Amino acid sequence: MTIIDDTPATDTVAAADGASISVLVVDDHPIVAEGVGHLVESIPWIMLADYAGTGREAITLAERLRPDIVLLDLRLPDMLGSEVVHGIHRVAPETRVILFTAFPDHAAVQSALAAGAETVVLKDAVRADLVDAIRRVAAGESLAERGRRLARKLRRSTLTRREYDVLRRISMGETTPEIAEALGLTRNTVKTYVQSALSKLGARNRIEALNRLSELGLL
Repeated sequence: MTIIDDTPATDTVAAADGASISVLVVDDHPIVAEGVGHLVESIPWIMLADYAGTGREAITLAERLRPDIVLLDLRLPDMLGSEVVHGIHRVAPETRVILFTAFPDHAAVQSALAAGAETVVLKDAVRADLVDAIRRVAAGESLAERGRRLARKLRRSTLTRREYDVLRRISMGETTPEIAEALGLTRNTVKTYVQSALSKLGARNRIEALNRLSELGLL
């Protein structure tokens, strides 16, 4: 799930003006950065500008390359996410920043959005969601307030990210073995997350838990 909540476009939909969109990928885990880079580069109208592993490197590359989009991980070794966003906007005012994180309920998300990041995409998002966010933000759509609203809803639910991930996959019809495989967990661990989530949501069973998430606007 991405923090943005509209129906995504397909991968084949090009940028509005037919031009390519350049993306700078910023993540301090090389495997993650390369994986995301290959993903976005597989879309004909997206051009991978470069990789950066630190906030300072991201700002330097943004100034030199002037990418359309910076896909920014919040957990960098040298700078806070909000500092990186401010730095990028200082040296490349036209560049727009998308937060790409596994921790949507982290306090740094709100400060980075306040600093001028456009929206948040979760690292477990499907490719179509990530591509759609890149397309829409590059086209000038403002998704930040929607991102802030849904991030607040997730925090108010008191669920951890992993508990939410498990319930979201249950809502998609996945079984416990399928969820365990997808998230790299044991089946017993998945069941533990479910029970913890039920307790936090005051739900007697999975159906009640999903109904509660739906009421909160999280499904």
